[in-house]
Amino acid sequence: MSQPEFLPFTKPTLDEETIQSVANVLRSGWITSGPKVQEFEAALSEHFGGRPVRVANSATAALEIGLRLMGIGPGDEVITTPLTWVATVNVILKVGATPVLVDIDPATRNIDLDLLEKAITPNTRALLPVDLAGLPVDRKRLYEIAGAHNLRVLEDAAQSQGATSHGERIGTKGDLCSVSFHPNKNITSIEGGALVMNTLDEAREFEKWRLQGVERLPDGTMDVTLPGGKCNLTDVAAAVGLGQLKRIVEFNTKRTRLAHRYFDRLNRDLGLELPVWSDDSNWHMFQPLLPLERMKFGRGEFIAKMKDKGIGVGVHYPALHLFTLFRAMGYSEGQYPVAERVGASTVSLPLFPGMSPEDVDRVCEALEQVMKEALA
Repeated sequence: MSQPEFLPFTKPTLDEETIQSVANVLRSGWITSGPKVQEFEAALSEHFGGRPVRVANSATAALEIGLRLMGIGPGDEVITTPLTWVATVNVILKVGATPVLVDIDPATRNIDLDLLEKAITPNTRALLPVDLAGLPVDRKRLYEIAGAHNLRVLEDAAQSQGATSHGERIGTKGDLCSVSFHPNKNITSIEGGALVMNTLDEAREFEKWRLQGVERLPDGTMDVTLPGGKCNLTDVAAAVGLGQLKRIVEFNTKRTRLAHRYFDRLNRDLGLELPVWSDDSNWHMFQPLLPLERMKFGRGEFIAKMKDKGIGVGVHYPALHLFTLFRAMGYSEGQYPVAERVGASTVSLPLFPGMSPEDVDRVCEALEQVMKEALA
């Protein structure tokens, strides 16, 4: 009897129309930033309620430029979470500012807004919340805090495209908002990201930061007004993004149905701590926590045993303050206990639009077999 096909924890869904659009771009001869990038930015602007949007070759670049648009630099503090992809904090360091980490709420696994408010100092210039696994940070409360302390907000919405908070789509309101189009996100442009902004002046400044600080002049010459980088998106990537954006509601609806099935089918007797249910989430990832204190083996062996059964499992994310880079900056174990517990025990189960309900059942069956072995 043949083994079923390996089921990865995520996989992009690309249709033939999108693939053909890429071929058309390649045949056009214009494959770097050009008309498709402009078309993608216009479509994203419409998606985000008419706000100015500019794309880059990664959400990391968009985050960094967002901080630069805010004027964040040496001497400034930016508050964020220790439970995120390391890029969130790396960009704060890159602009010369100081990251201030705040522990997470044990239910949402997002930054604890009560602790965030207590962490504000006279040096705090911005808040950088992260929507972990597609569940948005409470935007109403977040902006109440920001407004009371006269702070800018840069939303790391890399994982929450199409999600909502208080009935409004993420990115349609608020301050700056960065999204990601990496292949493991809800929509992809192969690699890429975007920043949603407030004004066209910010958008024009973004354009300079993403391409060497160049400003094109009416007479055909140019000027360079700031030390920009090279992080423009290609038309090839934009063609993929356009095809994906058309299907974001469809994709997120499928993810929500699959998440529902996980809740229905997972055996509660296994001791897994399931994520909190929210209709606001886009269900970017489905992440139970392992009951490691009761298990005979650790997370690494759990992942290996699931792989042996044809199921891919990810880890998103270890608490980043325990990495060597941040330990060298003075961070240590025990500072953020909730993030450390979640980071040490979280696993990302397969969840992507191309999955069938039967795939969820297969994951649950394999998980039950492995967990019964672990708890025997």
